[in-house]
Amino acid sequence: MADTKEHLKRKHFYDKLLTIYGKKPVLEALEDPSINFFRLHLTETKKPGDFEKKIINLAEKRGIEIARHTRQSLSRISRNINQDQGIAADLEYHNYQLFDNFIIKIPKGNFTLIALDGITNPQNLGMIIRSVAASPCYGILLPSKGTAAISPLVVKASAGALFKSTLIHCDTLEEALPELKNLGVETCTLSADGKTPINEFKIKSPVVYVLGNETTGVSEDIRNICSRQIRIPMNNGVESLNVAVAAALLAFHSLF
Repeated sequence: MADTKEHLKRKHFYDKLLTIYGKKPVLEALEDPSINFFRLHLTETKKPGDFEKKIINLAEKRGIEIARHTRQSLSRISRNINQDQGIAADLEYHNYQLFDNFIIKIPKGNFTLIALDGITNPQNLGMIIRSVAASPCYGILLPSKGTAAISPLVVKASAGALFKSTLIHCDTLEEALPELKNLGVETCTLSADGKTPINEFKIKSPVVYVLGNETTGVSEDIRNICSRQIRIPMNNGVESLNVAVAAALLAFHSLF
């Protein structure tokens, strides 16, 4: 029993680690004392350059563990050998949640979530994270597959808001959305042909807005799960908004 508890505790800790990579993103994180590091990963080199020396000095001053790897070994940590520049870091991201834990301690009263269905553009994901972090919206529901990874591009596009946001990770929206519906959460997709204009949609319960892929929109399976289809009214013949702009409007909708 003790071994099981220890295993679950260790798993819970590692589930909350966020790995970033690239010299500049890692340096920027090191320079922010509010960001907690678990471990810094470097490739083995005979003579580190000035940039690497600065990173190493900052890590040593903060008492951060430094692990050295072969190039191939580090690529398995970063999962992006073409862009990691031989450096990665594991951060303790306390606003990261697993969906199962969120369900157990679901917020009381009305709240808003933004769920992403196939948002693969890192720039859009970063901007969505920033807008949601600045809004009254509780957080973002991210499926494990089919969504852009939290990469340096996402970190940069969020302009530092990533570490102030709440990300809830689920296996799939097909599994998560029915669970939310069973708990009384209104499930809405956003589409150009939605029946209800957003200005006529009055929030009377917790709500999750599902935003779809930049090209194809919300998938048919997800549309069939959701109970309501809403739209943002458009003028002057404009057919759609960038998904990050749409997410911002939805995230702030409860204020109006």
